[in-house]
Amino acid sequence: MKKILLGLILFQFAGCTQLQQVVNQLPQGGAISNTEIAQGLREALEMGIQKQVSKLTEPDGYLKNELVKITLPEELQKVDKTLRDIGLSSLADEGLKILNRAAEDAVGEATPIFVNAVKGITFEDAKNILLGADNAATQYLTQATEEELYQKFNPVIKNSFDKVGADQIWSNLITKYNNLPLTKKVNPDLTDYVTQEALKGVYTMIAIEEKEIRTQVSSRTSDILRKVFALQD
Repeated sequence: MKKILLGLILFQFAGCTQLQQVVNQLPQGGAISNTEIAQGLREALEMGIQKQVSKLTEPDGYLKNELVKITLPEELQKVDKTLRDIGLSSLADEGLKILNRAAEDAVGEATPIFVNAVKGITFEDAKNILLGADNAATQYLTQATEEELYQKFNPVIKNSFDKVGADQIWSNLITKYNNLPLTKKVNPDLTDYVTQEALKGVYTMIAIEEKEIRTQVSSRTSDILRKVFALQD
């Protein structure tokens, strides 16, 4: 998001009172209008979303990213461990790969939903993000998109499971586990679980980009960023 959160970077250099004064001066100062501030934030968010979402849709976008890699739900972690202990590591690995591949398939549905949410940002939204917490932009996008993304992700993940025969693989995996002596039978809703984890991964990556913009001076690349920093300077 190399231009994201114009003023969130300012938050590190000024207290809330000082920052509020800067924000209040923006419309009256003539250099930046309310419209420009909101538009600048929208453009920055769109760039960041495109960058981070595209990473997650690539092969191994989840699987080889330890920040968002989807592991087994708690009730199935013992399945994974037991299978590995008895020499079935390849089966366990295949099960994990399928979970992450399904998430990678689903993330392709996120971009238009994010873009629509960003288009709706008003100057008041932008100002609240400017004065908000370190992850204010991520919080805004989460609130604006999480429910709709879940509805989009869930059937895609289910279809992905069907496409690669995940139902058979997991049935085989869980059946082998359940047939072992002294084990408690498990049967979790993996589609819902992977949907929730896929969503967490998307917002995690956006939050990382948000932090980068707030902490790297080199990210002040837009005219709007330069104007805002000029007001504080």
